[in-house]
Amino acid sequence: MAQVHQDKGTKWLEQAGVRPTRQRAILARLLVGDGKHRHVTAESLFEAAKREGDSVSLATVYNTLRAFCEAGLLQEVTVDGSKSYFDTNTHDHPHFYWEDDGKLTDAASDQLIISNLPDAPDGAEIASVDVVIRLRRKS
Repeated sequence: MAQVHQDKGTKWLEQAGVRPTRQRAILARLLVGDGKHRHVTAESLFEAAKREGDSVSLATVYNTLRAFCEAGLLQEVTVDGSKSYFDTNTHDHPHFYWEDDGKLTDAASDQLIISNLPDAPDGAEIASVDVVIRLRRKS
């Protein structure tokens, strides 16, 4: 089973033209090996690698996540201007941020309607629109 997950991760990298080094392959397996989308932080991915017995430094995790974003494999979602989550679903979609436990989850795209955006300032164009809806559990 682990080999199947490893193969999916390696194939994911190769399809994007990313060289599957040992460390990249380890992290790719953790991100997409089971075929499910996920939202991770660098720290949570680092901890997952440690739990699996894989030796990868936190700096390598950060650098690899950035490289995966540059290759279009991940979407970075920033919350509070400082906390970054990395999403394996790269299609445009909104997110729920659960303030109580710091989790990021997908929100239904078909329920979001953005009818009007402000004009971009002169010399700029809108590259993307990120929607993060903050939630907290009712008391």
